[in-house]
Amino acid sequence: MGDNRIIAAAFVVFSCIGAAASASQGETSIIFTTLGRSRYAFDIYSVRIDEGPLAEVRLTDGRSVNFNGHFPSPSSAASALLPPTAPDLLPFVYVSERNGTSNVLLGGASADPEPPATVGRRSILEEEGKGGPHVPLLSPKGVSMKDRPMVAGDVLVYVSTHEDPGEARKSWAAVYSTHLGTGETARLTPVGIADFSPAVSPSGEWTAVASSGERGWDGEIDDLKTGIYVFKTRDGSGRRLVAEHGGWPVWADESTIYFHRPSEDGWWSVYRASGLRLLREGDSDSPTVIERVTPPGLHAFTPAVAPGSRFVAVATRRPSSDFRHIELFDTHTKVFDEITKRISPRTHHYNPFLSPDGTRLGYHRCRGGAAGKSNNRLLLLENRRSPVGDISLFRVDGSFPSFSPDGNRIAYTGFPGLYVANVDGSARRLLFPGTAFSTAWDPKREGVVYASIGPVFAGELTEVDVASFRVRADGSVAMKRLTRGGENNAFPSPSPDGTRVVFRSGRSGHKNLYIMDAAEGEAASLWRLTEGNWTDTMCNWSPDGKWIAFASDRERAGSGDFAIYFVRPDGSGLRKAFESGPGGVGRANHPWFSPDAKRFVFTSDHAAVSAEPVANPHHYQPYGDIFVADVDGSHATRLTHNSYEDGTPSWGRRFLKPNDVVAPPGLSPCVFDDCHFLAKTPNKSSVGPTSSNTSRCGNW
Repeated sequence: MGDNRIIAAAFVVFSCIGAAASASQGETSIIFTTLGRSRYAFDIYSVRIDEGPLAEVRLTDGRSVNFNGHFPSPSSAASALLPPTAPDLLPFVYVSERNGTSNVLLGGASADPEPPATVGRRSILEEEGKGGPHVPLLSPKGVSMKDRPMVAGDVLVYVSTHEDPGEARKSWAAVYSTHLGTGETARLTPVGIADFSPAVSPSGEWTAVASSGERGWDGEIDDLKTGIYVFKTRDGSGRRLVAEHGGWPVWADESTIYFHRPSEDGWWSVYRASGLRLLREGDSDSPTVIERVTPPGLHAFTPAVAPGSRFVAVATRRPSSDFRHIELFDTHTKVFDEITKRISPRTHHYNPFLSPDGTRLGYHRCRGGAAGKSNNRLLLLENRRSPVGDISLFRVDGSFPSFSPDGNRIAYTGFPGLYVANVDGSARRLLFPGTAFSTAWDPKREGVVYASIGPVFAGELTEVDVASFRVRADGSVAMKRLTRGGENNAFPSPSPDGTRVVFRSGRSGHKNLYIMDAAEGEAASLWRLTEGNWTDTMCNWSPDGKWIAFASDRERAGSGDFAIYFVRPDGSGLRKAFESGPGGVGRANHPWFSPDAKRFVFTSDHAAVSAEPVANPHHYQPYGDIFVADVDGSHATRLTHNSYEDGTPSWGRRFLKPNDVVAPPGLSPCVFDDCHFLAKTPNKSSVGPTSSNTSRCGNW
């Protein structure tokens, strides 16, 4: 009976917002990569911090990726959706990427678990009778987000990116509220504004956000330079700025907000804005006092506060550690308590949240160990819900994927390694153990794959070669270098008749396009296609042979801004097909034609950034979505919605059923970096990887 009640309550929301989109049986498939995402395996975890030894429990069920949790008030509508037969369940909400889309789910955790006698962690879900529900609160249709959901009373407040603002390089992120009883939904963010990281005040009357305001997005890759705005949760009215620079707001009480921002000394730190009397009194002259809370010497960010508590939970990155951890900071004694380092010292922990009574700390991290062992399946292909009916969409655990001509196999790179595998994950084979990128299959010669071998993001005269690979009958691999070496040659794409290959070369001192013989390489024939003191790169030959698409910064040479261009194989008909922003500002890269040559897929920052980058793992450029457009550049449609770095798409002629494909055994999940800019010690040399490559991501 309890389960029926949960389903019925969820169905109210589904039916009021719209029915879930069903996968359409179409004709083609697109595969793409997301930096690190296939290895995340995040789950929500919690520890009691008010008594006894730390006993970590896993709250979510190990399916897909689960993150950005929140403990609602026990009096909220979320509690009413939990089974009445289990009154001890503690409600929590979180974002999950299961079933091919992002959604907000309601979970129920044991409110007072017994600490295990011999281990420091366990999974509630593995204990008989302790598991809880995991119910979607919104229809998957039109709901895509990567941000903090919160329940206030009977409404869910969250970020969605389903509405196009109609302006290039303007973020689609906006805050919405949905009534959990009726499904009635309202947009709280003004049109033309981007809001991130919403937080509802203890009374539920006010919502605070990190917002770009009217300024928009200028291509920032770490600090978005947002301001803290507040408005009425009811309808978005009364909107006003309370702090010029800050992100990730959280309320301590109705007049105090904590938030983070980089300090003048270079350390990310938590700040407090207090005395927000203007919210209630309407007195614009009432002072708001902003003061730094956490000291220099470590990065502290993504704060969480329980009303009335003297403790602030923060994620930290200390110079002495390679891992992000959750700590409690006592605002009275100025002392840190390193919570997660005592439990999982060599695991990244993200985005803390506290129960309303301050007794329980939550966060997400990559699952592992005994609790998550059975759920650590790594996917070779992860299905993503496609908004275009005739396209099946997949994320691949690799980079630069491409389909074989019959659509039965894929080639991809692993940094290092060049691989081929069947689309069902079987028969995975290593073709080349070194660094390779940009794969393409020969349309005529069976089993021949082209790739670039050599360092990525390298200069014009760094040696990178185009090579072909073929698996012989005895299983050995025949490799043939098609370029002479001594300069940067990359991004091969064969003509549809299999006789020629277009590629990018830096042999003139600038990266331009050339065409060579497919079988024997440039030793047999070589012809220059484009010429100029700019970069032309990432080329793809159309299946009908009429066009070559490529990315170029020719309009803003050396700026890092790229647009998509088309040119005929004889060098005529050059035209711009798509640009992210006016005048070529922004990045549109990696074009690939559809099998019928009527559309092309590409990656672009046209939709700007969808969440605060510091709340995520590392991405060289924390933006970039997959788009498709007609060959004339019209009808551009966004396919992916998240805050990750989506890129290197390709388009195959076979329709793959929208099911996940498990990767071959032996691959490790939970292998990814933290934000590189947090590994840098202010005013000192780097103590780890830096983000020095971010300005070069478009200039392959």
